[in-house]
Amino acid sequence: MNHALEVALRVAPTDLSVLITGESGVGKEFFPQIIHACSPRKHNTYIAVNCGAIPEGTIDSELFGHEKGSFTGAFEARKGYFEVADGGTIFLDEVAELPLTTQVRLLRVLQTGEFIKVGSSKIQKTNVRVVAATNLDLMQAIGDGKFREDLYYRLNTVPIVVPEMRKRKEDIHLLFRKFATDIAQQYRMPVITLDDGARQMLESYAWPGNVRQLKNVAEQISAIEEARMITADILKKYLPDVTRSNVPAIYRGNPEDQYRGSDRDLLYKVLFDMRGEIHDLKRLIVDLASGKKYDTKPDGFNPNYALPTSPAYYTPPAPEFAETEDVTDDAPAEAMTKEKAQREQILKALKHHGGKRREAAKDLFISERTLYRKLKELGIDETETT
Repeated sequence: MNHALEVALRVAPTDLSVLITGESGVGKEFFPQIIHACSPRKHNTYIAVNCGAIPEGTIDSELFGHEKGSFTGAFEARKGYFEVADGGTIFLDEVAELPLTTQVRLLRVLQTGEFIKVGSSKIQKTNVRVVAATNLDLMQAIGDGKFREDLYYRLNTVPIVVPEMRKRKEDIHLLFRKFATDIAQQYRMPVITLDDGARQMLESYAWPGNVRQLKNVAEQISAIEEARMITADILKKYLPDVTRSNVPAIYRGNPEDQYRGSDRDLLYKVLFDMRGEIHDLKRLIVDLASGKKYDTKPDGFNPNYALPTSPAYYTPPAPEFAETEDVTDDAPAEAMTKEKAQREQILKALKHHGGKRREAAKDLFISERTLYRKLKELGIDETETT
């Protein structure tokens, strides 16, 4: 990690292109900020662009701008990011998601500093420093014909590899303490600390979600646990068993192998693992609202249970009930098709974040581009997500 930071600081005063690689959640987005802040361009514009979040049909317009009337809906001319950031820095996150036609345009900007707006024939110049990042193997993408080899070598002038958490064990406890302190200050609560057993467990865990998952665990424990001294038994509840195939984690098996399952499969795992508990919760709330009291746990459901043993990465808001819904103790869980299951989980995530696709996509562990495609496939209207 120190080597990666040293490379970033050394290359900052230059205008060389930088390619940052590393697994999802390792913190790649902070390196272009460091490079920009330590460069002669620091007083000019810095723009971060998530290439996976922009639909393929509009990405050229977003990056390079368009002229009035160049396509349906282009009611006025618009500047692209490369024009707005002239003299500054552009960070292209998830650069491997760029369509091949856009890759050709980007290559020209990197080689000559020239670009053409969509619907225009006029060549424009820009002086932009490009920093790109990806969590994919670009050499594999080149072999699959999904990424241009010449663009790869142009972007990869200076490579920076951000190591995953399982290779930075000495950083794990330091980062956990930092996140725990931040949330304690934010919500004015005592800081949680780990005993020796918990610390050893923390450092020996594989952390498939890297720093993002570590922060999530620190925040969950700080908010949910009453005890401020965290033991190994408490910590264990918040660390999914990555060797179990039915756990909704983004990693399984050998700690040196990254989970390669599809976004769709991950979504199904999360939804169906939660469905039983949500159904029990519905019945419990309906019964409590009607004045019924429980002396024992209904169907194994414990109302004092704070968090499942293997917590999902997305916790839905409290369920809402229609007045016509008839929920009884012996009502079986409704059978769900895969499409219906996906639709419900996506809607919950979007409603939880007020329709913000970027935040919803993070909770669902899919890219914004994948989420955008799913919205179209499942026929989800914007009015349903707010």
